[in-house]
Amino acid sequence: MSVAKSNRAAPEGMRSIVQPGPPNPERIQWVEARGRAFSFTLQAGVPLLEAARRGFAEAGFAGGVVSMRGGALGPLAYVMPALSKTGANAAFYSDTFRPDGVTQLKFAAMTLGERDGAPFFHCHGLWTETDGHVHGGHILPEESIVAEPFSVEAFGIDGAVFTAEVDSETNFKLFGPVPRAATDAGTNSKTTSRAFALRLRPNQDFAGALEGFCRQRGIFNARIHGGVGSTIGAHFSDGRCVVPFATELAIRSGIIAPGAGGTLVAALDIALVDYLGGIAEGQLMRGDNPVLMTMELVLEVM
Repeated sequence: MSVAKSNRAAPEGMRSIVQPGPPNPERIQWVEARGRAFSFTLQAGVPLLEAARRGFAEAGFAGGVVSMRGGALGPLAYVMPALSKTGANAAFYSDTFRPDGVTQLKFAAMTLGERDGAPFFHCHGLWTETDGHVHGGHILPEESIVAEPFSVEAFGIDGAVFTAEVDSETNFKLFGPVPRAATDAGTNSKTTSRAFALRLRPNQDFAGALEGFCRQRGIFNARIHGGVGSTIGAHFSDGRCVVPFATELAIRSGIIAPGAGGTLVAALDIALVDYLGGIAEGQLMRGDNPVLMTMELVLEVM
């Protein structure tokens, strides 16, 4: 499948993909909330989904986002981005991979929310399998087990929850933030912050969308927590390009802050795998990395 002009006008010269359904006029789905950063340890022998749920619950949150920098899973089940076989979607998933033994995580980002009224997560990452090679993709919640205890960084949100809903534009069931009555259970400390739960829709530049969102709300400094989604290939600030159009992407770190002349600049350090199995890491170039299907994250106002 080749990159083509979308069913919504993208900025002149920007890569875009035809999606199966009409574009939602709201290009950024967002909910303002409160939240805080914390860490917890995933318990060994427990499905990754349940281990994550327990960690958030113990901190007083129903969900939020996670960054995993190391750790071990076994068994691990995952899929990679793939071409659509039916044309019902602009891109799809591969068959499920189940590598032998214990897999060592290099990095992964997770959004913990709800699907069909039960806890669920969306998680992308890179890891080293027992063959010694680095692989990556979309980790499946129920089939992936924590092999040994390891600590993760999290950001819990109160007043919003990521909920999987049918998205007519992409023809997928995707996470997006929706309002949820605040409980104050996890945000009653002095470390609470103003935060926004976001989902970026397709065919808009990743950095540009975040910069515009912050500029419109008078936000001059923000930190990104979590960050799971996909881009149409990738163009890095050092000139490297990922040509295969379907990726699974995780944000390793990100900030939005004034640059030269006071203009807001989003610095986005990411890791991804493309549908041919290529791995890429580094800082994205501003203005040339359009969203493929979705990009969900939490912005903490600094």
